[in-house]
Amino acid sequence: MSCERALEVQAYVDGELDAAASLAIERHLAGCAECRELRAQLQELRTAMTKHARYERPEPEFRGRIEAAITREGAPKRVKSPAFWRGALSGAVATAMAATIALFVFLPSPSDRMADDIAAAHLRSLVGNHLIDVASSNHHVVKPWFAGRADIAPPVSDFAQQGFQLAGGRIDFVNGRRAAVIVYRHGGHVVNVFAWRDDGTVRPGAHRVNGYQLLSWKEDGLVLCAVSDMAPGELRTLSDLIRKES
Repeated sequence: MSCERALEVQAYVDGELDAAASLAIERHLAGCAECRELRAQLQELRTAMTKHARYERPEPEFRGRIEAAITREGAPKRVKSPAFWRGALSGAVATAMAATIALFVFLPSPSDRMADDIAAAHLRSLVGNHLIDVASSNHHVVKPWFAGRADIAPPVSDFAQQGFQLAGGRIDFVNGRRAAVIVYRHGGHVVNVFAWRDDGTVRPGAHRVNGYQLLSWKEDGLVLCAVSDMAPGELRTLSDLIRKES
C-alpha cells in the first residue's frame, strides 16, 4: 500500500477517529482509489469475522477446567522422562487451545462494541463543540438537512409537548460508519438518537456504559440508539414516541 494515509483509513474503519478526522478521511477516500480498495477489504474482513464468530459466555464448570489445566501445566515437575515430555507437549497444545478458545469466548459482541462506541461519541458531543450541526426545533428544517449528508432518512419529530424538545441534528461516526444523530433536550438532559443503516450485526437492547443509558431498536431498515444520562424509563418513553411517529 503506497498511500501514506493507509493507517488512517484502518483507524477510520475501526472507529478510532473522531468526527473531524473521519470527515477528513472521507474526503481523501473520494479521490484515492487505493484507499477505497483498502477500506473495502477491511470492511469485508470485519463482516466475515462478525458473521462467523460466536459470542457465548462459558459455563462456570468450563472455565474451572481451563483454569485447573493451566494451573497444572504451570506446576513444577521433577520427572523428565520421555513420557513427561510427551505429556508436557500435549499439555502445551491443550493450554494453547484453551487460550485460543478463551480469546474467542471473552471477545465482546458487536452490540457491546457498538454500545461502547456510541457512549464515547455521546460524551464527545457533550464535552466538545460538535453537539449540533443544524439547530432547530422544526422537524421540517432538520429532516431535509440530512439529505445529501447521510445515506439514510432518519425519523425526525418534535415531542416538546411530551417533554422532549427537538434541538437539531448532526452527522457523527460510530464504529467507522456515518450516522445521523437527532438531538433532543429533556429538562437538563441531552439525548442523542443515533441512526444508521441496519447491516444485521447489531442486536437491539438496553445497555449501560459509564453511567449512560443506551436503548437501541430497529425500524424501516435502520438501527436507532438513544443515549443519555436519563433514567431508563424516560429513555424508553422517547423511543416509544419515535416508534409511534414512524
